[in-house]
Amino acid sequence: MIGEMTVLNQYLDDRLAQSHAFFSKKEALEALGMKSSAFVAAAGRLVKKRQLASPRRGFYLILRPEDRGQVPHVLNWIDPLMKHIGLDYRIGLLGAACYHGVSHQAPMIFQVIVPEQLRDFDIDGNQVRFIYQAPPMFNKTNRPSWLMQVEGRWGAAAKASGSELTLLDCVRYLRKVAGFDNLAQIAQDMGMRADPKKLAMIATNYENSTVRRLGYLLDFVGHVRQAKALESFAQKAKSTKLLKPPVSWFDEIHPQSYKQDSKWRLMVNHDIDLDCPIIFEE
Repeated sequence: MIGEMTVLNQYLDDRLAQSHAFFSKKEALEALGMKSSAFVAAAGRLVKKRQLASPRRGFYLILRPEDRGQVPHVLNWIDPLMKHIGLDYRIGLLGAACYHGVSHQAPMIFQVIVPEQLRDFDIDGNQVRFIYQAPPMFNKTNRPSWLMQVEGRWGAAAKASGSELTLLDCVRYLRKVAGFDNLAQIAQDMGMRADPKKLAMIATNYENSTVRRLGYLLDFVGHVRQAKALESFAQKAKSTKLLKPPVSWFDEIHPQSYKQDSKWRLMVNHDIDLDCPIIFEE
């Protein structure tokens, strides 16, 4: 066991020398020629010593001395993790909004949009939440030209949704962005970053009601150019929807009491409060 620990420690040093603070079990076994059982035992000892961490089975993070035994922020290793899983992805919703001027601090809850059902996990304060998007829609929207690259500490660039895609996703997955007022604040803070033509192009992949809600919010917070780019979607609407999506039958029992917005074909059932700070929690 001592010899195997020495071999594994040397492998970790070599990985760090190459600026790779992560590796998979498969990579290690191929490089070291160790038996699987021996590797698992040695790696387990290093996990207990807080020299390694394993956010997902078969994938390891090397904890540097400067990490003080704590797992670095997920931005630094989400890209190699997703490559290990073999699944395309994008950092989205609140996780992406913070890179578009909504907040100067990365949220503790890190939301990743994927085309497959994955189990959420927490590791050393990193709360990773996977948001499922049906493969046909995901494949249409996860285009490189609609994404942005975010550099982590180790130089591994992660993929995040661009401002236009972030806005549309935040409206579509409203319950994942901590409420409607949070959504309105996000629209106010980053709406001006959206390119109107690109926003309208991406919007063709979303439900008409999602696009109309975003248009209303952009209008409400004064981003006129971006809102105008979405007006044609409201003109094609076949029915009127609630501004704030209903969560139960109770929300729809008195629609006549709501203010009608004929421009966006919406019933305004929520008074927006823009004085509240952004909440980066689910």
